[in-house]
Amino acid sequence: MKPDFSGVWRANLENSTLLRPKPKAMSASIHHTDPELRVEMVLTKPDGTEVRTTSRFLTTGEEVSNPLYGTGMRSRCQWMDRELLVESWVTLRGRDWHSRDFWSLSEDGQTLIMEHRDDDLAGQIARLERTHEEVE
Repeated sequence: MKPDFSGVWRANLENSTLLRPKPKAMSASIHHTDPELRVEMVLTKPDGTEVRTTSRFLTTGEEVSNPLYGTGMRSRCQWMDRELLVESWVTLRGRDWHSRDFWSLSEDGQTLIMEHRDDDLAGQIARLERTHEEVE
């Protein structure tokens, strides 16, 4: 059985390995009804400003386009056994970025692990803990 990523998640920054300057906070609200995922990410920068992104993905491998920082990001995702590979391409500030983000749940389903492998953010691992809030 494939995992259901639905829920409200808050990053455990002490147990995460982030390659960019560490944010003050990071959270995700995910509504997952396979094959569709709707994700709202909120990143709170060290100065307290928030960056919100909303994305839609299909686990069928079909390519979708989502807005990101005023430009378009192409993404596709597919199941790799019990992991979900979310692969994206975007051009930001004149540079092409490629992301391969592997999503999985801990055995108890209380931790969402987002691990970058073989991409521009290789080695970055975000660990988000399930909250008791409801997905909007």
